[in-house]
Amino acid sequence: MLDHISFVYFIQQMAQHPVLLISVLLTLGVIFVNGWTDAPNAIATCVSTRCIDVDHAIIMAAICNFFGVMVMSLINSSVAMTIKNMVNFGGNNEDALIALCAAMAAIVIWAIGAWYFGIPTSESHALIAGLSGAAIALQGGLGGINFSEWIKVIYGLVLSTVIGFAVGFLVCRIVTLICESMDRKKTNRFFSGAQVAGGAAVAFMHGAQDGQKFMGVLLLGLFLLNGQEDTAGAFVPVWMMVLCSVVMGFGTSVGGKKIIKSVGMDMVKLEKYQGFSADAAAAVCILFSTIFGIPVSTTHMKTTAIMGVGAVKRLSAINYKVVLDMVLTWVLTFPGCGLIGFIMAKIFLLFR
Repeated sequence: MLDHISFVYFIQQMAQHPVLLISVLLTLGVIFVNGWTDAPNAIATCVSTRCIDVDHAIIMAAICNFFGVMVMSLINSSVAMTIKNMVNFGGNNEDALIALCAAMAAIVIWAIGAWYFGIPTSESHALIAGLSGAAIALQGGLGGINFSEWIKVIYGLVLSTVIGFAVGFLVCRIVTLICESMDRKKTNRFFSGAQVAGGAAVAFMHGAQDGQKFMGVLLLGLFLLNGQEDTAGAFVPVWMMVLCSVVMGFGTSVGGKKIIKSVGMDMVKLEKYQGFSADAAAAVCILFSTIFGIPVSTTHMKTTAIMGVGAVKRLSAINYKVVLDMVLTWVLTFPGCGLIGFIMAKIFLLFR
């Protein structure tokens, strides 16, 4: 039983099994792409309202992602366990690892394509779709899907869409009522600092959610290699938390300006108090989702919170063309990335 996984043991397993090495490298590639394309959502609003310049914001997000992975994984790693138990590759262990490699390759293809068009896709949902498509390809049917765990994804989709919008609207409405009779210059000074703190909080929670998801994939690869289905008692080792957080933080530091523009500048024109409201709403929603082990999309939560904030003033304040592009990407992620995962798994298995 793999209940305590040392770094030395993990390196030995990769040295002995090249397919595990490839799986790990692809997974780290996906974590890097996630930090590159998904993490910038956390800082989009504080950049768009000019509370902090984009270069400093990216550095802040990288650092907060790092600590988000570390701290929340030590407190509660249930999101990682949900991802690990979501699919059942079963059968031949080597074939299962090949299918896992195919899923990771599919996510990279999907994420880079979305980044090219400046659309903030969700690597969280791409991860789930890619794993599911590869599992279906390997098992030849829906037997590769653990529906009791998959239902948590549906909960997360509803949370990140409906709750994000509702809490964003509510927080902004409360802030508006509290500050209605206050001096605008004083409140702007306050919200300039508060929004930077809010962006840092969202970046921290992004690391907590997405870092755990990809650690779940690393655990899945190792368990598949050892032919173990009973994973009770397993936990995420600290070295794995450090590895994932460093790679994600490096990915965030590389770029993300296209995503920042789409989310923070094009979708809704925000004032400082609105940006703070969106950040506060998103951070709170992601925190509770992480505590209860529900895998949600940071991208969806942040963007729907921004839409909720924009709706406080008037619904016409929302740029629905940008929203439509995002929604189409979200809707297409499950079948699109799932299909790519399925095809990649079939191709990889032909050349094993």
